[in-house]
Amino acid sequence: MKTAVIVFPGSNCDRDLMVALESITGIAPHAVWHADTQLPDTLDLIALPGGFSHGDYLRSGAIAARAPIMRDVIAAANRGVRILGVCNGFQVLTETGLLPGALMRNAGLDFVCRDVALEVVNANTPFTNAYAQGEILQIPVAHHDGNYAADEDTLNRLEQQGQVAFRYAEPVNGSARNIAGISNEAGNVLGLMPHPERMIEQAHGGTDGRRLFESLLAELV
Repeated sequence: MKTAVIVFPGSNCDRDLMVALESITGIAPHAVWHADTQLPDTLDLIALPGGFSHGDYLRSGAIAARAPIMRDVIAAANRGVRILGVCNGFQVLTETGLLPGALMRNAGLDFVCRDVALEVVNANTPFTNAYAQGEILQIPVAHHDGNYAADEDTLNRLEQQGQVAFRYAEPVNGSARNIAGISNEAGNVLGLMPHPERMIEQAHGGTDGRRLFESLLAELV
């Protein structure tokens, strides 16, 4: 599986994603700088990492969404290439319009950094097929702007079309309907606030995040 991780000024989880991807695929990902204009050829997965791209100025992910490389990322998504956005990467995906809705300040305005209980809502996606429907995972979060918001019509459509991939199984940040991760209509783009790359080996305290990457690998080999 050929992968790339997009690196923005202020990204601080890019190395975590690269280590996770290499651990599972056996192949080191390409690190692609935000100012580049072209992605490597024949990628199977493009990952947007967590962090504070451009210092989270304006809105989280707003400046990164307009980076030169994102034109190629959007084109790849429209061709069906798998795109994964974690935390700040999820915010970037909503700012590009690849995913609907927005990530707002957490309820209570607190930065939340801890392991949380996460329900697998749809186990029939390229990112979740190694999980069981309704399975409860333990995955860490670390965010200040993770409160997912969308209008009622959008929320209903996400639910009806199976685009809600993960839901918090406990109160975390005030997200509408406890949504923690969603996919696009085609199913090839996933954004989630929790950090699966931080829970891939027992030294992390658990391996519940590992199967997200194994899902992608199994789908592509």
